[in-house]
Amino acid sequence: MPTPPNRTGGVLAWSAALLFPFALFATLTLPGGGANLLQVPLVALALLLPLGLARRSPLPALLVLLAGGVAVLFIVQNESLVSILLIVLVIVADGMVGNVAATRPRRLSLPAAALTAVVAGTLAVTVGRAGDVATVLTAILLGVITAWVIGDSIRQRRRHAATQREQAEARAVEAERLRIARELHDMVAHSIAVIAVQAGMGRRVIDTRPAEARNALANIEDTSRETAAALRRMLVSLRRGDGDSGPAPRDPAPGLADLDDLVTRSAQAGVEVRLRRHGDRTPLPPDIDLSAFRIVQEAVTNVIRHAGTGHCDVGVHQDDRALAIEVTDDGPGTGVPAVAGSGNGLTGMRERVSLLGGEFASGPRPGGGFRIAATIPIPEATR
Repeated sequence: MPTPPNRTGGVLAWSAALLFPFALFATLTLPGGGANLLQVPLVALALLLPLGLARRSPLPALLVLLAGGVAVLFIVQNESLVSILLIVLVIVADGMVGNVAATRPRRLSLPAAALTAVVAGTLAVTVGRAGDVATVLTAILLGVITAWVIGDSIRQRRRHAATQREQAEARAVEAERLRIARELHDMVAHSIAVIAVQAGMGRRVIDTRPAEARNALANIEDTSRETAAALRRMLVSLRRGDGDSGPAPRDPAPGLADLDDLVTRSAQAGVEVRLRRHGDRTPLPPDIDLSAFRIVQEAVTNVIRHAGTGHCDVGVHQDDRALAIEVTDDGPGTGVPAVAGSGNGLTGMRERVSLLGGEFASGPRPGGGFRIAATIPIPEATR
């Protein structure tokens, strides 16, 4: 539940700003005849009263300053202090014009700057009795313009920075959506492929070999439960990311260490995966490890669904510079949903490898079957 705003600071700021003309008038009418030495610092302190409002309400603070200053300057007759007050008033007003330009749109800051220039110029000619009117008005106008330009530049930089932050956040959200889409596709596609093969086999042998049909149904049940549990965990994580309190628990992401489980599930789906691992087996960065597993998983899924063969070969070679993956089959099918280079599977694999700065290739083999190869460089920091 949002906490109510604290209005004490606003009340104090407005009270101080509205006391400004009274404090200024009392200061300039101190007894002592001529220019009292205490009057100059007291005038400066009185001018600070509207500044307390400038942070919360910059435009009203400027209007209070101008209105109060005009009222007092036309009442007080001490010419020496009036001249000093006029100079200080113009300088403070210019600063407030810059503050308005930095925090408010141009439709408000431009009229405020014009009003400040008109008021300051009028005071200089009438109350201040400026000698060289053209020079004084030019100086006042240049001061107001300079303050407005500086403030507007600050506002533009802030808007640009805010736009960049919004774009960065949008890109991060889009990247996260793409990552989730890839994870869902890889997980669901593999599970559905296994379920479809097991269901087809069970349907064919349910009358002649009921034991094998029961095994197929058991495999379908296990695969379905695992997939449903994974989807439920992902949905819980997404809901918590939308604003629920508490950190969302995250299961360890799969990696190359889970290839043996993938081989077992593929065998249940009727495809024997001959896995060969060569070279170093030092731990890989999490993003490379996950992407490597998903590439093998998607390639094997394509073999199960489209290759028309009962086996495939998976080779994983790792050294201190790169990780190489190759998945081949010799089936009569294409190994992919359509022509090589199409389909979400190949697109997802190519995108994963590209994001990691690697190389990806796929296509029919000269002697029949299909081949998928990926090479992912290993960062020097992890070697």
